[in-house]
Amino acid sequence: MKAWLLAAIAACSMALIPQAQAAEHSPRAVVEQAVNQIIDILKSREDSTRLTEKDRAAISAAIADHFDYRKMARGSIGKSWRDLAEEDKVEFSKVFRELLERSYGNRLAGYRDQTIRYEDAKIKKHKALLKSWVVDAQKEIPVYYRLYEKDGRWRVYDIKIEGVSLVGTYRKQFKSALKNGGFRKLLASLRDKVAELKANDQA
Repeated sequence: MKAWLLAAIAACSMALIPQAQAAEHSPRAVVEQAVNQIIDILKSREDSTRLTEKDRAAISAAIADHFDYRKMARGSIGKSWRDLAEEDKVEFSKVFRELLERSYGNRLAGYRDQTIRYEDAKIKKHKALLKSWVVDAQKEIPVYYRLYEKDGRWRVYDIKIEGVSLVGTYRKQFKSALKNGGFRKLLASLRDKVAELKANDQA
């Protein structure tokens, strides 16, 4: 289940809406809205044991505007980002997004009516931290969402599941690859991984 459901985050304008509606567009409110959209997609599947390409497209569309994949991609390779040409940044962000959608999206197939509960977000200037729990009969899994606000929109840039940062985990994995083979080799390996995941999904 975990990461795409956990990663399903939404954001929308606060600065440009009436004050009376602001609570409806808080970090907590938009996260709940996005998660509910994904749960609806999962519940309406014809085959509850897997995700079809139609399911994947619907999930991707539901959260497309609420993740900053470029910021996540930049965080995953750290200082090396500064040395990349713009076209390389665009391509890496695209492949990194595909990797997330495939590798973590596959876990959604295991959704079995787990519930989500939330705390109110802690907001400091233009950043927010929202804590939630994924609850089933066995345990409660803590999930932290890190969001930032720009131009009146909240977007997610990292997720921490049971104390483990999504972006930080990839940064550790990519650090060795960047050191040993450089950016081109890392990008090629990610493309290969995405192709492998797609092939397995269609098998």
